[in-house]
Amino acid sequence: MTNSLISEFDTPYQTPPFHTITNKDFLPAIQFWIQKTELEIDGIANLPVAANFKNTIEALAFAGQKLDVVCKIFFNLNSAETNDELQKLALEITPILTEHAAKISQNEKLFQRIKIVFDEKEKMLLSEEQSILLSETYKGFVRNGALLNSENKEILKKIELDISLNSLEFGQNVLAATNSYYKHIENIEELQGVPENVLQQYATEAKNKGLKGWVITLQYPSYIPAMTYLANRKLREELSLANGRKSFDGDKYDNQNIIKKIVNLKQKKAEILGYESYAQFVLEERMAKSPDKVFSFLNELLTKAKPFADKEISALKNLAKEDGITDLQSYDHAYYAEKLKKSTFDLNDEELKPFFPLEQVEKAVFDLSEKLFGIQFSERTDIDKYHPDVKTYEVSENGSFKAVLFVDYFPREGKRAGAWMTSYNNQFQLLGANHRPHVSIVCNFSKPTDGIPSLLTFQEVTTLFHEFGHALHGMLANTIYPSLSGTSVKWDFVELPSQFLENFCFEKDFLKSFAKHYETGEILADEKIEKLEKSKNFMEGYQTMRQIGFGLLDMAYHTNPGEISSIKDFEDEQLHKTTLYPINPLTSMSATFSHIFQGGYSAGYYSYKWAEVLDADAFSYFQETGVFNPNTAAKFKILLSSGGSKEPLELYKDFCGREPKIESLLERAFGEI
Repeated sequence: MTNSLISEFDTPYQTPPFHTITNKDFLPAIQFWIQKTELEIDGIANLPVAANFKNTIEALAFAGQKLDVVCKIFFNLNSAETNDELQKLALEITPILTEHAAKISQNEKLFQRIKIVFDEKEKMLLSEEQSILLSETYKGFVRNGALLNSENKEILKKIELDISLNSLEFGQNVLAATNSYYKHIENIEELQGVPENVLQQYATEAKNKGLKGWVITLQYPSYIPAMTYLANRKLREELSLANGRKSFDGDKYDNQNIIKKIVNLKQKKAEILGYESYAQFVLEERMAKSPDKVFSFLNELLTKAKPFADKEISALKNLAKEDGITDLQSYDHAYYAEKLKKSTFDLNDEELKPFFPLEQVEKAVFDLSEKLFGIQFSERTDIDKYHPDVKTYEVSENGSFKAVLFVDYFPREGKRAGAWMTSYNNQFQLLGANHRPHVSIVCNFSKPTDGIPSLLTFQEVTTLFHEFGHALHGMLANTIYPSLSGTSVKWDFVELPSQFLENFCFEKDFLKSFAKHYETGEILADEKIEKLEKSKNFMEGYQTMRQIGFGLLDMAYHTNPGEISSIKDFEDEQLHKTTLYPINPLTSMSATFSHIFQGGYSAGYYSYKWAEVLDADAFSYFQETGVFNPNTAAKFKILLSSGGSKEPLELYKDFCGREPKIESLLERAFGEI
């Protein structure tokens, strides 16, 4: 049988032919394309003519495109539709790819050609994008050990492999631990306070497991409503403990030793490359530039947010006292926050959910994209997909093809938790053709049940807008080189488009255009929209402290932490400044902190708050000029389409004529400071 990953894809826009791909295809296909890529690399390294930008830097930028596509398919499926065979394959494929990457980055002949071009850059007439590609290529090789001696190159290669394998195992453990737990309930009295549609969801989950009654899992669409509405405090505590002990209870999915290994390996990597810490190594290539700048930024926010957070928790404690609770705990937070929100704004998530059926919210974000950036979406049923839940769209602009968009909204056992945007193919320009991207949004929203569509909480509405902002960054990309395309920007700049788009969820006229009851068609009342706007910053102090805590913990792990004897003790020590509830000695958030131990946020979690400064400032500029001002939108579209082809601060200044101000975030979050 032909391996479809080795031949050209005979599909619309060369999208992945998912229905013809088997798990057994991946390893031979990756080995095949590695061999082809290494022949390309050897050809560049051994070219018998003098090195120049075109025959070395540009040639390298376009090498390995097929391998990149196959790897994207494999690792995206391993996140969104995995199984035991794929997970085993990942453990086999990761070392092969690590070896391949090291072979390229430590190719001395290739690096010498790169260095020749880099050293002569002042003599060349390069465009800004070409200059950035040259600089990024040279630095990339240096930061991957090109200047090390042969012994240290081998050590670094082993470190990189160990980091990759441990990170992979970390993520697999979190997924397995999440899937291994469920709470079976047979007495409806235990579920007092849970809305009817959530009860239906729990009943469906029980039915799927062949059980009578109701089942609550640790998947977010199941767990979050339980923690928000369950009047049964003992059950809230039990669920919270189960969630907090994921990969932290000494079983086969425990991540504590893996965390220690990853942290130590990253520190060793930094030291062998000449850096004091992994954070210093990472931040050299970020807008923040240094650990000191990050700590200063986070601590400034902490000082501003702490009084607001203390006031918020005090209000929850007063509310809990009415129920005889004098020792408010973290597992009480969502329940009493929802009560306070209801009493303060006369709003609750379940009341709002009927106004936000998923299809309406999706159409709203499509309409917004057309209004701002002139792009249209049409569903395609002939584009292959990896699961029946997935939908595919052709994206166009002025009648011309712009991108393919995959959307995958619902949870399942083979999908990791959370929400993310990814791609199956980058945008780039080669030989006069503009190769357009294939972008994907993956979420975990409640599935439709018994004639009721998927209804989103307002937070899930903003989540969809957030991920769609990332998708726009990818779909609007218009650079020459794939490594500078779309979301390939400085990490603390990448959240700007996503967080920026969330702001539109609070624009009254726009909200009224899609917030309509799924049964009656009734538009969400002005009164409710005004309350939504007023509630925008509800618990903002608490949320800010929580994010700052995660950011500080991340930085502590990656700023030369020394020998960590206890993950729990280390975590507690770092979080004590931002913790607003008593710490549970039996739980740990580090054990499931996938952003930094599995994803790419190591020494970078602060970037969420950093980007909030950018998005608050950018949206305030939109508000100054008119939220739907076409000229302002056109300038922001240029920012999005430029990817990493220009320095982010320069892109931002081109957009609104000045540097971003932290005051924009503080004013939005807490009012006048």
